[in-house]
Amino acid sequence: MTQARTTQALLAVSMMALLAGGPAMVKAQTPVVAPLQVYAAGSLREPLTEIARLYEAATGSRAELVFGASGLLRERIEKGEPAQVFASADTQHPETLASKSPQWQKPTLFVRNRLCALTAPDETATPASLLERMLNPAVRLGTSTPKADPSGDYAWELFRRAESVQPGAYAALDAKALKLTGSPAAPQPPAGRGTYEWLMSEGRADILLTYCTNAISARKTLPRLKVVELPPALQVSAAYGLTARSGDAAATQFAQYLLSPPAQAVFVRLGFASP
Repeated sequence: MTQARTTQALLAVSMMALLAGGPAMVKAQTPVVAPLQVYAAGSLREPLTEIARLYEAATGSRAELVFGASGLLRERIEKGEPAQVFASADTQHPETLASKSPQWQKPTLFVRNRLCALTAPDETATPASLLERMLNPAVRLGTSTPKADPSGDYAWELFRRAESVQPGAYAALDAKALKLTGSPAAPQPPAGRGTYEWLMSEGRADILLTYCTNAISARKTLPRLKVVELPPALQVSAAYGLTARSGDAAATQFAQYLLSPPAQAVFVRLGFASP
């Protein structure tokens, strides 16, 4: 009888210990899913932040977003950073990744953008006079950094187009352009400030060539700024490329979601164009 009571007591103590530790044990056994690592062009910050929230609500999967100049991001990925999805402001950088390593899928065009001129409040440039104003020695012309950032590459494409309109324009624009964004040495805005509205509010340039989406966003924050469309002869389109890790189901799912109607609606609402 004594042995039976002892056994019952031990069982009772064991059950209490199990119940007390039950939730913790269950929690410990639940696998923790790491967020998807998405590396993306800085111009995608606003739409991708919203799209990532929609994606999490739809799938329960969280994406961790890392933004920067596309060329610099590609270099970081090549050095071993754990990106699973790479959304670039051009198609060249994703193609470079895919051509160098089978770890990356063939890139897909997923959205389009274009260049605009963001100008200071007292700048008089119009689409018709924009080239003349950019060539004026007294006008400070800001751009991003070629090779490191596709926005800079697109600006230099504009300079080449300007050469066909006015001989000598390329050399003049190439010499005077101030590379204000897209490199580690570029000036950085204070926390909470947008790069482009901050640069203009600081008086770093009179005319800043950037994506139209960036210019529109800057003007929302600082309404006295102006957004000037490029004349037809100088217009430059930006095709954005997307690649995901090969054999990574989560990465492929997120990449496909960026092409879905809900995601494309966000892009279009914020000034991008569907592919």
